[in-house]
Amino acid sequence: MKGSVLIAGFATRHVAQSAWKAGYTVYAVDHFCDQDLSWYTADRLKFDDLEELPDRIAEMAGRHRADFFVPTSGAETLGPPFPLAGTDPGTAARLLDKLEVQRFFEREQIPAPPLAGEGDFPYIAKPRCGAGGWRNAVIRSGEDLARWREENAGTEPLLQELVPGTPASVSCLADGRGHAVALAANEQILRGCGANPFGFTGSVTPLSHPLAGQMRILAMRAAAASGCAGSAGVDFVLGAEAVAIEVNPRFQGTVDTVEAATGISLFSLHLDACQGKLPAELPLPGCTAMRGILFADRDLVVEEDLAPLAPAVADIPWPGTAFEEGQAVVSVLGTGKDREEAFQDLDNILNKLKRYMGR
Repeated sequence: MKGSVLIAGFATRHVAQSAWKAGYTVYAVDHFCDQDLSWYTADRLKFDDLEELPDRIAEMAGRHRADFFVPTSGAETLGPPFPLAGTDPGTAARLLDKLEVQRFFEREQIPAPPLAGEGDFPYIAKPRCGAGGWRNAVIRSGEDLARWREENAGTEPLLQELVPGTPASVSCLADGRGHAVALAANEQILRGCGANPFGFTGSVTPLSHPLAGQMRILAMRAAAASGCAGSAGVDFVLGAEAVAIEVNPRFQGTVDTVEAATGISLFSLHLDACQGKLPAELPLPGCTAMRGILFADRDLVVEEDLAPLAPAVADIPWPGTAFEEGQAVVSVLGTGKDREEAFQDLDNILNKLKRYMGR
């Protein structure tokens, strides 16, 4: 093995799998501890609330020595127990503050949605800190805003003008010294309806869009200036122009589709970037890869062992795991020569999965 790494955060399977494939011994602290996480880790610990995460990391660090610590969502601002392979906590904290990111985009002259006033309907309200888009909402009236504040009590909102267009992102590598490269442009699949229309539900790599090239250039500028080290993502909306939304100072949920489409080892490239080495050549996609997240349409218990369906499915729950309506159950992965073929592959797998589960 090349060495060992402790990966910690709300969800770690995608990073743990990449690190394991790259030849590292992996220890993980994870909210879900799904069945397939056990395939890629030598040891793992589960936590329920993010408040427990520092103690679980300390517990795992007491069990095993690791060469590197890699944070994922929820652990970006924690002090590392081992040498950090990623963005430093201070920089990460600044980039996780959406108002600070707004100011950052303005300083760097990167197009971003203008801030809105409380009476400038319609606009989008989002928590000033947070990830995944699950609490973002379109506000069309004072009643909508009051409802959002009630549902997100104690949360400071950021109000931005609505920008219509295609949700997208760019997966970048940055060296923390003012340089960055764009590895892949991705389409982001959002829920689009219901109580959480902006919730992330999957990705498509590569993105085919007239503004993909412009978006990549802007993303490289943002990643280079951000102070990020290693894997970093920049989210966009592609409408009349490419408009930047957020900077993610960590591995993103697009890891599966980026690696499947390009054949790269994102974890290896991440470690190289953290040491100041960016790839001289960028990968060309060999196919189109799509990931979709299957959500529970009712309260249910997954009695079946879904492991035989891997690698077409990931984030595999243990048999007997209970899910409430609306919770993520499993990820489904499809590939093809283009988006249409990848979608058809994913849909076929999804139908097989539903039959397998007796739905």
